[in-house]
Formats: sequence, C-alpha cells, structure tokens
Amino acid sequence: MNIPDWTRLDNAAIIYPSCRTRKYAAMFRMSVTLDEDIRPDTLSAALQAMLRRFPSFRFTVQKGLFWWYLRRLENAPQPLPAIPLQPLDTARDGGYLFRIGYEGARIDLDVFHALTDGTGAMTFLLSLSAEYLRRCHGVAIPCGKWILDPAGDPTPEEWEDGFDHFSGRKGALDKERAAWHVPGTEEAPGVLHDLRAGIPLEGLQEQACVHDCTVTEYLSAVLLDALQELRARSGPRPRPFLRIELPVNLRPVFGRHTLRNFSSYVYLGLDMRNGAIPFADALRDVKFQKRLYTQPQRLVTRIAANVALEDNLAIRCIPVFVKRPVINFINWLKGDNYATYTFSNIGNIELPPEMAAHVRDLDFVLGRSRRRSGSCSCVSWNGKLNLHFTRKIREEEFEQLVLRRLSNAGLCAGISERTHVAAPGVAPVAPAMRPARSRRLSAFFCL
Repeated sequence: MNIPDWTRLDNAAIIYPSCRTRKYAAMFRMSVTLDEDIRPDTLSAALQAMLRRFPSFRFTVQKGLFWWYLRRLENAPQPLPAIPLQPLDTARDGGYLFRIGYEGARIDLDVFHALTDGTGAMTFLLSLSAEYLRRCHGVAIPCGKWILDPAGDPTPEEWEDGFDHFSGRKGALDKERAAWHVPGTEEAPGVLHDLRAGIPLEGLQEQACVHDCTVTEYLSAVLLDALQELRARSGPRPRPFLRIELPVNLRPVFGRHTLRNFSSYVYLGLDMRNGAIPFADALRDVKFQKRLYTQPQRLVTRIAANVALEDNLAIRCIPVFVKRPVINFINWLKGDNYATYTFSNIGNIELPPEMAAHVRDLDFVLGRSRRRSGSCSCVSWNGKLNLHFTRKIREEEFEQLVLRRLSNAGLCAGISERTHVAAPGVAPVAPAMRPARSRRLSAFFCL
C-alpha cells in the first residue's frame, strides 16, 4: 500500500490541534502489564516492526494555510522510561503523536486524540505487546481482532477516514443546555489525580442482568446517581441538568475497520428540575436514552452535521490562524459545557491463550479535562473491570460516592491511587525529518 507524504485530519480529529496548549491536550493512556520486566531494546525493535504495519501512527500534525493536516515522519521513535500522563511535546517526542513508555513490567501508550481513538490505540498497543512477546519468548501468538500481523500489509480500509462516508448526507446537531459541573479546588495545570478500582466483572454482569441492562448502562446510572447526591450538597440554585458524555465506537455500527478516529458520542442525562430521581428510574432513563441515541440513523444525523461543517467551502477557505481561536473559543464555551462528566468503556478484551499467559493487567486512563472536574474510563480483561477516575480537582468526594454505591451493591473493589505530576527532564529522541519542500506545499494549501 502506498502511504502518502501528507493527508487530511479525520473529522473527529480536527478540533484537537486548535484546542491544544502547553497546559492542555486531549490525551489518554493505554497500558499493558506483563509477567516480567520490560527489555527496552526488544521493545524498541518491536516498535519499529509495528510502525510498518500501522502507517497511520507515523504522522505528525502540521499547520497549513486553511486546515491542520497530518505529515509523514521518517525518524524512528524510541521507547522511554515511563513518565506521568501529560500533553505530548512533539519536539521532545520526535514529532510523534504518541509516546511509548515502560516501567517494571508495564508498557504505556500515551496518545494525542488527533491520532486515533481508544479502539485504534488499544489495537496498536496489543499488537506491539504481542510482537514484543514473540521476540522475547518465541511464542506463536495468533492474530485476531486486537492483534494485527506484523508481517502483513496495511489495508486501505485500516487507513481510511471513516467519516468520508457521511459526506453529503443531511444532518443536524442536537440543541443542548448547559450541564451542572462538579465544583472543587483546581490543582496546578500539570497535576492529574488517578484513582483505580478493580471490580469483579462477573458481579457487574450479574447486577446488569438483574436490571436488564448492559455494564456500560449500569455504570453510567451509578455515576449519575452519585452526581445527583453531590449536586444536592452544592450551593444554592445549581444547574438542574446532569449529563454523562459517552463515546461510541462507530466501527461495529457501520461495519468499518479504520485505525484512525472513528467514534462519536451521546449524552445520557437526568433533568433535576422536579427533584431527585430514584436510582431505578435513573437507570431506566439511561437505558432508554442510550439505546435511542445510538441507533444508526440518529448517529448519522449527528455525524453528517459535523462533516457538513468541515465540507462547507466558506469555512474551508478561512485561514487557519483565524479558525484556530474561533474553534478554541467555541470548544471552551460549549464543548465541555454540555456534559458534567465523561465515561468511556473500551469493553471486554479477549486475548489468545498464548498471549494471555504473559499478560497480568490492562488499563485505560483519560487525561486531564479542560473544564470538567474529571473523567472515568474502564477496560475489562480476565474477569476484572479496571475503573479509572481521573480528576484535576483536589476533592475526591464524587469518587467516594460512586465506590460506596458499588460496595453497597456487593461489588468489592481493589483500590489504588496515583497522582500524575508533569515534570521536565525526559530524554529527547531524534528530531523529525521533514519531507521535501515540494511535497509540503500541496499540503500547506490543502482545503
């Protein structure tokens, strides 16, 4: 497959470069913990092998005249000792939009959301881990949903912008009202608190079965119920709307297999204007909302509206130095204003027995939010769901309310806490090599 020197950002990624600052970027972390300490040289060799299989990971974000775009890199990224989750420094990280770190037996993949979403990142991390285990132990690990063959060739469908299929369709955006946000004492920009709870998956599935819902729906209702109690304790006349922003993986909905961003979101909420809502009723509302809003035609309407904005000729012809502050301001004013909290569930990961024998744990952590107090993310593997609460405020009252509800439901959790504090001093990697000037001009003026 011929990989171009540059390409357009996908529709979901357009907003992220415009909103990135030195203090904030849409970051997340995927981690896999193996059964022995990581060998850096072997991990580096595995990484170089997987970059050929994942060509979309060999790009950096470049500012053009009208839009940001992706430019191919030729230098080789290197794994580095693990650091706290923080915005990428492309000068330090060789221009790459991801970073591979290692600590003890754990491999971390930190990703800037402009590169890919959670599904694409988890596929890359597990494929990299499988190749690392092959090189360390000579085990024959079969390929499958989460593990791509390093000797295979990338397919056009893996590389495609899945949002192109919605160009020209009729769309409309939902009209939302501002949601209530959790108050608290905000930490310094480089501080991110991370509370991890390991919950038996079987118990969660039993609770979901009792309430005739999915694990995601059950946990979303628990989060909203805890937010409801926290709101009741807040100051006078708080906003009456509580909403969870729930990312939706569009690949199974529309039958695509791209490794770039291909996700949307829905809002699951409670209207508190008429008082408190019992948990059973809140769960019923969450269940119906999720099943309604994730219907393909509903998703198409939302996605098509966003694609139409990108395709609009008048908007496309506005220079990026004008677009950036406008997009940034709209995102600051509205983007985080419509939801109280974010909850993202990657789902249950199933690995081949040959690889599962060497894997001890999987984790998924969302980075610091821009205006919201925090986020929640989870991934399930080997009978356990690892739930991560990340927050930028000092107070942990919300997390305690959620864990108390899970404990009352008989779901005992193993809890640990970590604070990510951004700090300088990471060794630099080779600087990014630029393509020839003639190749860059066409991308610079791209519409």
